[in-house]
Amino acid sequence: MAYLLVKYLHVTCVLISVSLFVLRGALALMSRPWRQRRVLHVAPHMVDTVLLGSALWLAWRIGQYPFVNGWLTAKVLGLLAYILLGMRALGKNTPRSQRLPFFVAALLTVGYIVGVALTHSPSWELLSS
Repeated sequence: MAYLLVKYLHVTCVLISVSLFVLRGALALMSRPWRQRRVLHVAPHMVDTVLLGSALWLAWRIGQYPFVNGWLTAKVLGLLAYILLGMRALGKNTPRSQRLPFFVAALLTVGYIVGVALTHSPSWELLSS
């Protein structure tokens, strides 16, 4: 029972986190002053902290760990790529012309991470026979 609750918490946090990123990205692409909204600064950190904590608990609970199990390694590496791409997409110093490509790349990376999570395979089982 606890496993399912934490899993649902994790998935909910993913949805909220990505939604907040999309909102901030859309506002940045429209050159809206989203940084003036305190909630858009604080909420992502709070949600991502719960997201990370639930991810660690789930990994411990199922006995699979990054850099031991390939699919979790792929998720961690994908997460790092998402963070870096997202930082560039939302960065104050990122030229406006580069924001959209970084934003799209970050969203594609999230799609990859979700695919890995659903299939437990870095290749989404596309390469298996």
